[in-house]
Amino acid sequence: MTVKPDWLRVKAPQWERVGKIKEILRDLALNTVCEEASCPNIGECFNAGTATFLIMGPACTRACPYCDIDFEKKPQALDPTEPIRLAEAVSRMQLNHVVITSVNRDDLPDGGAYQFVKCINAIHDISSHTTIEVLIPDLCGNWQALEIILQAKPEVLNHNTETISRLYRRVRPQGNYERTMELLQRSRQISPKTYTKSGIMVGLGETDAEVRQVMEDLRRVDCDILTIGQYLQPTQKHLQVSDFITPTQFAAWQTFGEELGFLQVVSSPLTRSSYHAEQVRELMKRYPR
Repeated sequence: MTVKPDWLRVKAPQWERVGKIKEILRDLALNTVCEEASCPNIGECFNAGTATFLIMGPACTRACPYCDIDFEKKPQALDPTEPIRLAEAVSRMQLNHVVITSVNRDDLPDGGAYQFVKCINAIHDISSHTTIEVLIPDLCGNWQALEIILQAKPEVLNHNTETISRLYRRVRPQGNYERTMELLQRSRQISPKTYTKSGIMVGLGETDAEVRQVMEDLRRVDCDILTIGQYLQPTQKHLQVSDFITPTQFAAWQTFGEELGFLQVVSSPLTRSSYHAEQVRELMKRYPR
């Protein structure tokens, strides 16, 4: 087994607080990407009373070789009570900011767009002060479905690029780099007031120049927020880590991103797409729309 460098070690969580969050999630029968995707920051986020909710899952219709979410189970019919239960969890956890993501549901004509909308509306009804970030799949390029989600007015529309263009076939075989860029560009055109966000993993064999190229491509489609984090192999069945990237290199990418004009760049070994997502509330104050 590959030995992780010191900078990838995380502090032991306060299990009492983690237990309370898990109790709420189990009571309301909700999934989180924190648990399903084996996120290394689960202790820190649960201790802070935050979670990224995973809807329409946990079974996914795609089999990305980097991801720990289950793709072997058959996707189930959508649960009409899920949005209500999700809103109740937001209320119980007293969240100021919530992230809603989903598995890929390529079996659904709208990719699950209406389920996202129902969740957004349910949260607005029960907790009007809570800001909402949706981390969506590519919807197979269904731009009408994208517009449906944006019409519900989430504050942040996030869609992860995941990796550089050259590695897409290996890392994200059912995805498409150009489609990802188009989704982010269309999001800006459809809803100019919505903040757009994307994220990439590193340590899969990309070069510094290729990472910078992705960053430039994202700025060309006017993406506002970028996250960059170290890929970690969930199990021996998943893609191997090619390189452990140093904190110094992550800092260099953050500086480069800020120079390119991103409103926010979160770049560190343990950064994940939803890590410290609540900081967007401060960003919205600095750059109101």
